[in-house]
Amino acid sequence: MSEPTALRARAGTLRGVVPGWLGRSLRAARAPFPRAAAVRGALAVSVPLMVGLLTGHPVAGVVVGLGGLWAVGQDSAAPYKARALRIAALGGSAAAGLLAGATALRYGDAVVIAALLAVAGLVSGWVSVGGPLASVAGMHLLLGATVGTGIPVPGPWWAGPLELLGGALFALTLTCLPWLWRRHSPEREAVIAVFDAAERALSRAGTPGATEARARMTLALNTAQDLLAVHSSRKHAERETPIGGLITAFRAAVQLVEAATALMVEGRPLPPAVVRVPSLLAARVVPPVRAGRPAPEPAGHAPEPDREPEPPFTADTPGLRALAEVYRAPGRSLTLLPDPPAYAGPRLADRLRFALLLGGCTLAAAVVAYLLHGPRGYWLPMTVAFLYKPDLGPVFGRALNRCLGTVAGVGMVAVVAWLVTDQWALILVAAVFGAVMAAGVRYHYALSTFGLTVIVFVFIDFLGDDRQLLPSRVLETVIAAALVLTAHFLTRPDSWRVRAELRVAAADRAWRRYDRRAPAASPDERHQLRRTAYRRLAEARQALDTAGAEPHRDPDRFPVLERRVARAEQGCDAITAYVVAGGRR
Repeated sequence: MSEPTALRARAGTLRGVVPGWLGRSLRAARAPFPRAAAVRGALAVSVPLMVGLLTGHPVAGVVVGLGGLWAVGQDSAAPYKARALRIAALGGSAAAGLLAGATALRYGDAVVIAALLAVAGLVSGWVSVGGPLASVAGMHLLLGATVGTGIPVPGPWWAGPLELLGGALFALTLTCLPWLWRRHSPEREAVIAVFDAAERALSRAGTPGATEARARMTLALNTAQDLLAVHSSRKHAERETPIGGLITAFRAAVQLVEAATALMVEGRPLPPAVVRVPSLLAARVVPPVRAGRPAPEPAGHAPEPDREPEPPFTADTPGLRALAEVYRAPGRSLTLLPDPPAYAGPRLADRLRFALLLGGCTLAAAVVAYLLHGPRGYWLPMTVAFLYKPDLGPVFGRALNRCLGTVAGVGMVAVVAWLVTDQWALILVAAVFGAVMAAGVRYHYALSTFGLTVIVFVFIDFLGDDRQLLPSRVLETVIAAALVLTAHFLTRPDSWRVRAELRVAAADRAWRRYDRRAPAASPDERHQLRRTAYRRLAEARQALDTAGAEPHRDPDRFPVLERRVARAEQGCDAITAYVVAGGRR
């Protein structure tokens, strides 16, 4: 047996031993290395520590660095406006939580502190189910309260909250600094990614990889739609501005994806002249990086003159005729805006249930932490705040990876403590692992936890706290995970299965609505129906993938749901090809 064959055999054996849900929990994301995020992570942690050490206020440097650390951990590739709102909400809620926690620590006893953390957990749970921005604000309200009750901050009552908010604003400055020279770069890159995904999909037409390529094309279009939704208004779309140009390019991408889907349904390999059409379109319709300075175009992809260009292929099928029409006049007859489908808000019962669960877990964690460490027991309730976030993914996977990252981080701390004693050298360590943490957010939760654990060791050293407490953080992390998993699986053992079934049902309704209405709809309405149907299908796929990463009692249920989604995808593809071919009802 050759070595590659033996490796594949061993991998297959491992997959047979490791349950599927466990393998999905440990799986890392595929993404290019986020260099900018790594730099921001290094600076957001190390610069405050350096300033605090130089000015003789190391504790203030730690609090500012903590605010920067949390902000960098919640950053994303969204438009700068959305990122600024996210970090501002994070900083404000964390500062409010720290103020409440510090007040309880100064003037209250253990009972007051436990009651404050329970109330913070209730409020956090109630707020967190209100959407992505509310989720970030709710979690960091609780995190701020746990730190405030566990770490005495010297100075007046307002110093700690302002320092924490200052750290978040410093990270916000680092995040938004590129806005000065690449203002709409995230949106532009997302739109270009749709054209790239369409080119890859066309190159795989008529091959076994066509279905996956079509799904990736849908995800790329969903991402572009989400990023442009921040600017989704008629005043943006109708102005001669970069955003107006990007909305026009988005409309062309919507038409291109429809034509590409029809070509993939036709099921025959396409010549290179057809495959490169998305690149030619992108060079023509995507606006430059900065107004007045054209973006570099790929070789041979120069924009056409101001006349209706002829496609570089023979349009002899309905799909090719649709592609030729998009090539001649991209975005013609479309006025739709990149508004994502509307979603119903959380039910009152769901808000109340999660608020009670998170509040109860936080109270239990505070009591256990007090029994273990007295006033130093902030780690346990803080870990609960990080873990119990069902909206961020499977709770079991977060708990497992949190434990693995903490164990690895404590092991690295032992190495660092043996090699490094100078505080300036520790700042360098914080910079390195700040970068690791920021990059880990994009790759794997265990990796981000690994970086976070080492940074906490540096913070502890600057606070003059007891280093011997750090190894016990492994035990506390396990206890926090046990509390969260017990609460979650005792009260809602099938929550992700139920959520997946609801997503699949929504996708089924959306594609049937598309099937009924699309043949007689206007171009705008047709594309809106198709966008909603494919988005719902992508959400159903994601919900199934997430549900598959939780331990479940009914594993045979997931293949049934996956087959329903696959049939709905095939139905959407078929109706798309039918409409493109001129089908009317």
